[in-house]
Amino acid sequence: MRLAYIAYPTSLTLRSANAIQTHTTLRELRQRAPDTLAIIPRWLREPSRFAEVGAVHLPRPAVGKLSRLYRSTLWYYAERSIFAAMAAALIAGERARGRPAAVVYVREAICAGWWAALWGPLLRLPVIYEAHDLESWNPSRAKERWAQPLLNLLDRAALTRSQAVVSLTAEFRQLLARMGWRAPADVAVIADAFDDAQIAPGDRAAARRQLGIAEDAALVAYSGMTFAYRKLDMLQQAFAQLRARCPNARLALVGGRPAEIAQLRAQAAALGIDDAVIYAGQIVQEQIAPYLHAADVLAIPDTVTDVTASPLKLFEYLAAGRAVALPDIPALAEVLPPTIGYYFRRGDAAALAEALERALNDPARPAREQAGREAVAAHTYAARAERILALAVEVAGKYGTIAA
Repeated sequence: MRLAYIAYPTSLTLRSANAIQTHTTLRELRQRAPDTLAIIPRWLREPSRFAEVGAVHLPRPAVGKLSRLYRSTLWYYAERSIFAAMAAALIAGERARGRPAAVVYVREAICAGWWAALWGPLLRLPVIYEAHDLESWNPSRAKERWAQPLLNLLDRAALTRSQAVVSLTAEFRQLLARMGWRAPADVAVIADAFDDAQIAPGDRAAARRQLGIAEDAALVAYSGMTFAYRKLDMLQQAFAQLRARCPNARLALVGGRPAEIAQLRAQAAALGIDDAVIYAGQIVQEQIAPYLHAADVLAIPDTVTDVTASPLKLFEYLAAGRAVALPDIPALAEVLPPTIGYYFRRGDAAALAEALERALNDPARPAREQAGREAVAAHTYAARAERILALAVEVAGKYGTIAA
């Protein structure tokens, strides 16, 4: 059985969580199913790490650049629609050359809508859609009022007409059932994962010597490629409150684009904590682990989504063997039980400060860190790839294909 995997990563050089998730998943899929057809868009001559995992790069339509003339996300919807058609032409061509796909797996909403409603039926191929949220809830969605019915139609097509849906959380599966869009049996929960080739427990003292951080500091850290929609300003507010009670506290922020860091530096100066905050900037994945190991507590101030919240950083934090302070979102509790994580009321800086202080002073913290490692141990990308392949085999057997 050959799987066609269609994705639209936001960075071909792995500068986003979306891209890291896609790249690592494809790496593990190709190790187990070398014939997997991975289809990725690319600007002409754009550097790409996806060649490492055998991806086919289709020319990325330049429609999105028209947003310079009229600012609207709709240009990118058109771009992804064209890419979905190009992927269909490639898959049809592969079939004509005697290399047919049995199942199409799509992890991008616009492409999924087209494949579930048009290209899948035309090519008589079953479609699996990995949904990361409703597109109509996406913070970056098209904001034109007249476009909202189209977004709802897109969600309905992708989620009701695909042969199977993959959800990152049980919360989202339950939401689809309440909406009457999918029976729970048609939705497989396959959470995000961590790369066990990159992230493992490490020595705190050695990491601090490497980074030049004092051994007696109470270190809180955050790691993420971008800071948008993650409430890093609230984290700094909470840290200012924590530092008033814990003068040796320090905060390390790993990631962020230059403009985001500049805004946070200005806020830190206004809060009087600028001498206690480390801004590491965007660094390659291999350099992130020492910051995780150096920390006493790792923070997730907020998530972009609610019922689909399954952030890459949560899995990496736990795999690194550190305590985690995180918002009380039910989807997160699916991975990290409240008895292990240090939960706080979402959107409340004072509650976040209290959770950080509680974690720093908790004599049971080592035991909770060990429990966190055990909770996340099964969530490797190798295990995730195996679940995706097993689902694809099940779907192909259930629905059949013209190729078979």
